Amino acid sequence: MLALAVLAIPFVVPTVWMVAASVKPLPEIFALSPWTKNPTLAAYGEAFSFQPFARQYVNSVYIAVLVTLITLVVSALGGYAFARIRFPGANALFLVVLTGLLVPSEVTIVPLFQLFKRAGMINTHWPLILVTALAAPCVLATFIMRQFFIALPVELEEAARLDGLGRPGIWLRICLPLAKPALSAVAILTFLASWNLYLEPTVYITSPELFTLPQALTRFTDAYGGQMWNTQLAAATMTVLPMLVVFVLAQRQFVEGLAHSGLK
Repeated sequence: MLALAVLAIPFVVPTVWMVAASVKPLPEIFALSPWTKNPTLAAYGEAFSFQPFARQYVNSVYIAVLVTLITLVVSALGGYAFARIRFPGANALFLVVLTGLLVPSEVTIVPLFQLFKRAGMINTHWPLILVTALAAPCVLATFIMRQFFIALPVELEEAARLDGLGRPGIWLRICLPLAKPALSAVAILTFLASWNLYLEPTVYITSPELFTLPQALTRFTDAYGGQMWNTQLAAATMTVLPMLVVFVLAQRQFVEGLAHSGLK
C-alpha cells in the first residue's frame, strides 16, 4: 500500500493543485503554497461568461455519449462475429481490422478532411462522431469484446439453440447480459477517448459555439494574448472532475472487464 501511495503522488498532486489554484485570486496563482486565505469562485463564473462554455460542455457530453453508444453496438456485433461465427478469411479480416490501431490519426486527417468537405460536413459535429465511433477506439473495443466472447463457454450457446434461439437471440439474450463487464470497460475507454479528443475538433470545427471542451480550454486568453490562468484552471477542473468521479465509481467494472478479455 505504501508503494502504491508513493507511485500515486505524481498523478494526484497535479489534480489537487489544479483544483486548489482554481479558487485562488489571479495574483496568487504561482505562489509556492497551493492554498489561499482568500478563496473565490469568481473564475468559475468567468469561464461561462468569457465564451459559451455551457454550450461547449453540452457538445462534449452529447458527442461522447453518442460515440459511446455507437461503439458499444458496433463492437459488440463485430466482436461476437469474430469470436463465434466461422467464415472464410475471418482471421485475415480480423488482422486487417487490428491494423486500425497501428495507423496514427495524423496520417488520415487530411484525406478525411477532404472527404468531409465534399460531403458538406465541415464545421459540424458529424466528423467528430463518425471518425471516433468507427476508428481506433472502435477497433480496440471490438478486440476487447472478441476476447470476452471467446472466453464464454460454448455450452451456453448450445443450450440456447436447444431452446429454439437463433443467432440474433443468442447474442441479445445470452451473450450481451453476460458481457456487462466488458461493455463497461469499452464504454469508459470510448467515452474518455471522445471526451479528450483535440486534433479532430481543431481541424473540423471553427465556430466557438460548436467547440468541444479540449478545444475551448485553449481559448481563455485576455486581450493581450496572456493566459487567464485561474479561469482556465476552473474550466479544466469542471472538465476533469466528472471523468474522475465516473472512473472511481466504475473502476471495478473496468478492471473486471479487462481481466475477462485477457488484456494485461
